[in-house]
Amino acid sequence: MAKERKETIFTKDVVLVMAASFFFIFSNMYCNPLINGYAQELGASSAFAGIIVGMMSIVAMFLRPVAGNMTDHFSKYTLAFLGGVLSFIGVMGYVITPNSGLLLFFRLINGLGYVLCTVCMTTWLSYLVPFNHVGEAMSFYGLMNALAMAFAPAVSINLYRVIGYRYAIIISALASLMMIITVQFIDNKAKPAPQPKKEKTKGFHLKIIQKDSLPIAFLTALFAIPYFATQADIVTYTEQRHLPIAVGSYFLIYAVVLLGIRLFLRNQFDTVKFGPWLIISTIATVFYLIMLAVMHTNFEMALAAAGMAFGYGLIYSVCQSTAMMLAPSNERGLASSTFFLGLDVGMTLGPVLGGVIDSTMPVKWFYPVMLVIIPFILLIYVFNRRKLNSAVQNH
Repeated sequence: MAKERKETIFTKDVVLVMAASFFFIFSNMYCNPLINGYAQELGASSAFAGIIVGMMSIVAMFLRPVAGNMTDHFSKYTLAFLGGVLSFIGVMGYVITPNSGLLLFFRLINGLGYVLCTVCMTTWLSYLVPFNHVGEAMSFYGLMNALAMAFAPAVSINLYRVIGYRYAIIISALASLMMIITVQFIDNKAKPAPQPKKEKTKGFHLKIIQKDSLPIAFLTALFAIPYFATQADIVTYTEQRHLPIAVGSYFLIYAVVLLGIRLFLRNQFDTVKFGPWLIISTIATVFYLIMLAVMHTNFEMALAAAGMAFGYGLIYSVCQSTAMMLAPSNERGLASSTFFLGLDVGMTLGPVLGGVIDSTMPVKWFYPVMLVIIPFILLIYVFNRRKLNSAVQNH
């Protein structure tokens, strides 16, 4: 059995899709911390710089359903290649743009590539592994993304201070180029199965969401809110509290713990129902929010980062694979876009909620207030538990 698992999961194509995803996520996460300062250096006001930063999320929220439908109707290779090319053009545009107006335009192009690749790569991977191993595959896929998310900002923030914005951003363009090159060596292009004649005569119908994945999208958004609020505000939070901790290590610790979790539990994602994962992640979310609220030392910060790995990092993979398993095979692209739509909402609301809390309440309440998401998580699960738990049984 072990031999069969090894041969069927980690094929050449699977490894290449994961590598391509790493390069692509690295490219995008590398640029995110730089865009605000770069826009202002090019003459943008702080308000316009904020619009430029948020353009990628805005594009993503509106175009996810379109990308999901396209993924279910076209070759995954074609869409991934197109997404990679758009990302490369967008990032190279950052390097050569003379003003902030054109920077907004190139951010829009980069956003189009981002939407296509995030939806397409997930769906592509689900076609390359046996359906009863989708959970394990998504776990490792999510790990590649988590490592890219952890290391890319650290590299870019340190590098731009030495060589400046334009030269630093070239690294991001090279990562996009590596993604384009990598997908050329994937043999299975994941073309959609031929549709029956009756289906073809109906034409192309745009669906906004994959209904079975909608509870997953809501849960993903709720778990993502405190994660992205922390990503945006943890540095200013520690400064306001005058905490003598090495806050730059927070997401590195998170990535290392997440690596351990996913390696240790990799064989459980296809056999354990949704409920136990949700309970573990909900308890861990309460734990890390409390630890962030009371922390005064590096040890407490490390415990918070580890808790976040169990809270957000674990449920991220479970939600992603569950969305794939609940959807019909011809709607996996739409299921992927529905999952990422939830992520986009969390990515947008997290920093916004953080800003509101920071401007209206004492800093000590920043994390305790976020515990308000817990009852909503439990309610969504209670009302949808049969469907969510059936994903493992059905496959």
